[in-house]
Amino acid sequence: RKRDSLAKALTVSKVDKLDVDYDEGADVLYISFGPPVPASDSEVLDNDITLHYKRGQITGITVPSFRKRLK
Repeated sequence: RKRDSLAKALTVSKVDKLDVDYDEGADVLYISFGPPVPASDSEVLDNDITLHYKRGQITGITVPSFRKRLK
């Protein structure tokens, strides 16, 4: 089911604004789709990546330990 959620979440038909921010000290990558809004729901996947939702639409992704994932 989480795989279905991820596939649904990553299907983006239109993005008005894409914001990518990297916190080097915490080694966390933040990706926001559209203007920043507080999420009403979130889901942590098996790989510790967090999907953030508002009204059933994905608003952002948080990727912890980003540098380690690049290796």
